[in-house]
Amino acid sequence: MKRLLLLFFIILGLNIQAQTEKSDKLYFSDALVMHLPEYNKEAKAAYRHRRFEEADRLFENFVRNKIQGTYIDNFKFLNLKGKKVALYDYKKPVYLLTYASWCIPGKGEIPALNELADKYRDKIDFVIVFWDKKETVKELSKQFNSHINVLYVDETRNNHAYVVENLKHSLGLPTCYLIAGDREIMDIKRSIFHPYNLSKEESFELNYEAINSAITNNLIGNSEKQAQVQWSAITPD
Repeated sequence: MKRLLLLFFIILGLNIQAQTEKSDKLYFSDALVMHLPEYNKEAKAAYRHRRFEEADRLFENFVRNKIQGTYIDNFKFLNLKGKKVALYDYKKPVYLLTYASWCIPGKGEIPALNELADKYRDKIDFVIVFWDKKETVKELSKQFNSHINVLYVDETRNNHAYVVENLKHSLGLPTCYLIAGDREIMDIKRSIFHPYNLSKEESFELNYEAINSAITNNLIGNSEKQAQVQWSAITPD
């Protein structure tokens, strides 16, 4: 009986702590409001003067210092049946990619994504969001296997302005968001475009290595660490 009471108070304490921490969370959209204008000003100047390495550095610093550690908003999208899907509907860590039909990955990225989605399907939800019409997205979705969730936002309907402003117009595309199980943003990466004359095999290897590294460093290891901390917290010595 004493052990049950102890376990009850531990769980109650954790719930209170979680609610307190929730009120202190900084969300992705709020961080953008505070910090995006300054970043855009510096990044545009770098691109205007063709200082591409500086532009890359500015993006990396912006993500590391202003965005990492914030929490992704519960953005809403549409699935291929036209039904609403919320980002928080996914309970595992999320590997989220944003694309458009006119700006899709290189020849090796989709095969690498398909293979990694098979490998990590029990641990991660792979989500791809297209900024396009339903018919176009349905056709594009045939490239991805069944373990990748393909969603879309049709901007022509003008009913997803909040999502478009935050996920598309803020950091561009293609963009990858690495989101932990508690919805914390672990990292944000832009797709790397390899030389056009690179073979399909070489492109696959480079993409596979980059994506796998991002997953293992930000999602798999972090998820296992969180589970260990939570188990330690509710297990009496």
